[in-house]
Amino acid sequence: MCRLFGLISSKEESAEPWLVRSDRSLLAQANVSPETAQKDGWGIGWFEDDGRARVVKGTGQASLSPEREQFVAAAESARAPVVIGHLRHASNPLNLPPGRLIGLENSQPFEHHTVIFAHNGAIPFPTETRPMLGVHESMVKGVNDSEVLFWLLFRNTEEHADPLIGFSHTVEDLARVAQGLHATGVPPYSGLNVLYSRGPDELWGFCLWTGDHGTGLFDHHRRYYEMTYQSTPHRLVIGSEPFDGEPGVWKSLPSGSYVVGRRKGAHVEVTTGKIPIPEGLTLQPPAA
Repeated sequence: MCRLFGLISSKEESAEPWLVRSDRSLLAQANVSPETAQKDGWGIGWFEDDGRARVVKGTGQASLSPEREQFVAAAESARAPVVIGHLRHASNPLNLPPGRLIGLENSQPFEHHTVIFAHNGAIPFPTETRPMLGVHESMVKGVNDSEVLFWLLFRNTEEHADPLIGFSHTVEDLARVAQGLHATGVPPYSGLNVLYSRGPDELWGFCLWTGDHGTGLFDHHRRYYEMTYQSTPHRLVIGSEPFDGEPGVWKSLPSGSYVVGRRKGAHVEVTTGKIPIPEGLTLQPPAA
């Protein structure tokens, strides 16, 4: 189970305060306790002046040398209207040897030209989901189930020209895979917490999960998958949990909801709402 950070600002802005310096920064979340250590990789993505995505990744725990120095350097370089950060605690639905899970190709965020994506959660049937990627299946390079999810969301968003509709169809596809396998007792995902951007003018945050996975790393009154956001007229910050302990500043993004920030001149327009899940779709597994 991973940790997410996303920023969209009306101007180029450094994300370093939330990535490194705040008391609950993404870097601080990498090593809250040995049990929750985000030790399987990290990445920071942003958009260059020509609008193309740039991603810097590591394969170890961001809070330990030499990864720490690389993470801090990437955070300092990530000055842009949109920045996405990720810490990886690897899921393993393919039951691979631990060593095979680690590698730059498996670290997040994932990117493709002008798209950046990061995910917290797991899908249990990545192999069975791959045929749904269509022409994008050949783009999968690693063994991370999140990469399969990336290309599924990419395909659906490209087809419908709308990330919200694309996300809804992605949920439907995952549910159909699980139903087709008659996967008794296994939900189609544990978490579909996603940050998704198609360029420097928008940032989407989606929050959806099943089951009980404990509490947040710093705030034990929050559920582990309960995302959060903070907005001003000039920026939107989204995270797996608040990046500081200041009360009343961070709003909850509960399961089944989304937040999107769009740059509009000197402002960032923020919209929240419910994810349109198809009526009658079974997301909870049947009883064993």
